[in-house]
Amino acid sequence: MGEVTIPFDGKPYRFHVPDRNLAEVLSPRTFPPVEGLESAIEHALDHPIRRAPLEDTVKPSDRVLLVSDDNTRSTPVDRMIPALLKRLNRAGIPDDRISSLIALGTHRYMTEGEIIAKVGAAVFKRIRVLNHEWRNPEVLVDLGISGRGTPLQVNRLVAEADVVIGLGAIVPHHIPGFSGSSKIIQPGVCGAKTTAETHMLSCEGGGDSFLGYEDNPVRQDMDDMAGRVGMNTIFNVVMDTNGKVAGFFFGEMQAAFRDGVQLARKIYGVPYHETPDIVLANSCPCDLDFWQSHKSQYPAQRMVKPGGTIIICTPAPEGVSPVHTELLDFTSWPSDKIKAAYRRGELKNGVASALAVAWAMVREKASVITFSPGIPAEHKARLGHTHAPSLEWAIEEALGRQGPSARLTVLTHAPELLPIGPEAGKGASC
Repeated sequence: MGEVTIPFDGKPYRFHVPDRNLAEVLSPRTFPPVEGLESAIEHALDHPIRRAPLEDTVKPSDRVLLVSDDNTRSTPVDRMIPALLKRLNRAGIPDDRISSLIALGTHRYMTEGEIIAKVGAAVFKRIRVLNHEWRNPEVLVDLGISGRGTPLQVNRLVAEADVVIGLGAIVPHHIPGFSGSSKIIQPGVCGAKTTAETHMLSCEGGGDSFLGYEDNPVRQDMDDMAGRVGMNTIFNVVMDTNGKVAGFFFGEMQAAFRDGVQLARKIYGVPYHETPDIVLANSCPCDLDFWQSHKSQYPAQRMVKPGGTIIICTPAPEGVSPVHTELLDFTSWPSDKIKAAYRRGELKNGVASALAVAWAMVREKASVITFSPGIPAEHKARLGHTHAPSLEWAIEEALGRQGPSARLTVLTHAPELLPIGPEAGKGASC
């Protein structure tokens, strides 16, 4: 028996797979973290990518908005924002003309304590820091449609700012190919209607996601939206799987993003050498709820044989979603049925509908077994998944479905992995 260890709920979780069945255990590559965050931040700001230094591009009368990711990401904005404030102050912009907006997308609002932990107590005292209240129509402004025809509703603070700087992390992502850059605007600070259409667009990839594709229709649409609200500067990071910063990227939105993607591919692009019957996808570090840990499905979807089995392993202490509670009414439906019901107006939550389509597309390639102490068995059934009382039970069940000689691959940090296939094709080309 081969022993495998995965990080689960903050602790090592050890289990066994028969040697004849264990194909591979895949994890992100190790990469040397930057030495000295402050000096690395200053170096990035001193050497902007395809743009002039920040101090040379702003004026004292500007209203500046720093758009930051939320507590579902580990971007060290508490270290990045003070460096930006120093340079903005140096250019004559006082703190009372600088704000920070937490790009929640359609996640739950952060508490004051969570915001302080995210941006740092000193920053919270110096400048105004706000949640993007995506449920409140009064904070949104309608800017028409994007170049692809997507209705663009964005937080009023973004539209009214003279300077918008996006702070986030670049990692493989199933919707825009990679996170980071313009994703901080859409879905970060847009209305739910805008986000629903972008998410639906991501489901048009011919049965697979856009995971690992730097240039795709969703990224093009998001870049267009970011341009329309005037965000042309980003300060992004690439982090390793241990939460350490591997690189900072400050500069022009698209150029800095491209440089960051190159590093993200080095860390998270992992070759696999056989197409498994079973993929065990561990959700670390996206463990909070299934709304986050669902990202573990898409690398598994890319790799698994048609008709195979995916085992999702996630603590999910907040269940499926504390916000989008109605989605369990339709998540077990086939993808075409969900799309049709949404287009007919029968399903009102477009964001949840779009993710339900993506989840259904996974199930339409492979059956799904879920081990999760935080998700009740009846909710797993409403996801269209088989409830596993233990991870060991899930493995035994999957082997029973796929046969005694079935091959099983383990993804220790599935949400961040970009699998590179053994032969040319969609998986290998990413």
